[in-house]
Amino acid sequence: MHFVNAKGILTANNGRCGMNIYRGCTHGCIYCDSRSKCYQFTHAFDDIEVKQNAPELLEAALKSKRKKCMIGTGSMSDPYMHCEEQLKLTRQCLEIISKYEFGIAIQTKSDRILRDIDLLDEINQKAKAVVQMTLTTYDDDLCAIIEPNVCNTKQRIQVLEEMQKRGIPTVVWLTPILPFINDSEENVNAILEECIRVGVKGIICFDMGVTLREGDREYFYEALDKNFPGLKEKYIRTYGNSYNVPSPNNKKLMQLFEDTCKAHKILYKPDDCFSYLNDLPERYEQLTLNLV
Repeated sequence: MHFVNAKGILTANNGRCGMNIYRGCTHGCIYCDSRSKCYQFTHAFDDIEVKQNAPELLEAALKSKRKKCMIGTGSMSDPYMHCEEQLKLTRQCLEIISKYEFGIAIQTKSDRILRDIDLLDEINQKAKAVVQMTLTTYDDDLCAIIEPNVCNTKQRIQVLEEMQKRGIPTVVWLTPILPFINDSEENVNAILEECIRVGVKGIICFDMGVTLREGDREYFYEALDKNFPGLKEKYIRTYGNSYNVPSPNNKKLMQLFEDTCKAHKILYKPDDCFSYLNDLPERYEQLTLNLV
């Protein structure tokens, strides 16, 4: 990893605030879109860029911000990579968010987040905290191949359980579902059953498939050659250089997904999920006076 002093930490987009404390990732997921060349990394993807002044920048930004809002993190780089164990920058930022009573919507694949469950609970009591966990593959042996340097699915489900015990809402990202690898009804149904059991608020799934573009595609194909001999050629024959790579089972699996979520009152439309993630309700309702 290498350290930089960033000029800013918060980004705003359509009323949404986001931050990335780290740039790059060491989880080694074979499908990672963040490897794509369009993100213009000037360093190796697993040479983590650490924004060492992130807590100071965040405090300055929140101190001057008039309106409270939800702050999202983890969409580009996981805030609980291996380096977070020593650096604790994510924890410092959570402490600042709690101090100024903002909300947090944090996304990860790592059970390291349990270290900060006390702070997430504190934020949720003051404002709102939502923990987002990515689940792609119920089979832990397969999970170890496609997401090699991060905790397995069973451990991630345990995170969701612990959050539920604290009353911290959770949202699952059911993506990507890789054609010919984890795009079975058995896999998707097993993940959905666990989501029901641990009481997730919403599940985000745009389609059953994956997206591939320059930079990401090459890394993915190398992983296919290593772990699934012959499958790269099948992808090329089936999809060519398409950006959207849908599962042949997409229609059936999406029907299963939508029917299950409807039956259990789980948010499943992406717009509904994102609205929930970005909505920070007023802590106190304004009192109305009954004039006699």
